[in-house]
Amino acid sequence: MFQTTITLPSSTRGLHDITEALRAVVADGEVQTGLCHVFLQHTSASLVIQENADPDVLSDLDDWFTRAARDGDPRYRHTDEGPDDMSAHIRAAITQTSLMIPVVSGRLGLGTWQGVFLFEHRTNPHRRKLVITLF
Repeated sequence: MFQTTITLPSSTRGLHDITEALRAVVADGEVQTGLCHVFLQHTSASLVIQENADPDVLSDLDDWFTRAARDGDPRYRHTDEGPDDMSAHIRAAITQTSLMIPVVSGRLGLGTWQGVFLFEHRTNPHRRKLVITLF
């Protein structure tokens, strides 16, 4: 069993590839066969496994979320941190804040076209913490 917490640099809204950061943790953890659990300690961002080859996929996903959960919707009651506050929580609620990825031969068991992305839902930059557990 191995566990660490990493802090990701500030980023603005969008999908940010964190695959290499996770690969580095898996390499340090020295687990050959097992599972990598990744937990995001925030409620206005999320984690997704998505295609890493064509950036249009990420742009299209971000565009869909923009249409589905609009910033500043007058029906939102929770606006404590600005017009993107509640829309960020909605986006996080319909995605996920944790992932389980197999570790195979000491490496993340991702498919050929898969990457792991932090999906930042706030418009202003935020630092994000991940708890990563290998077992």
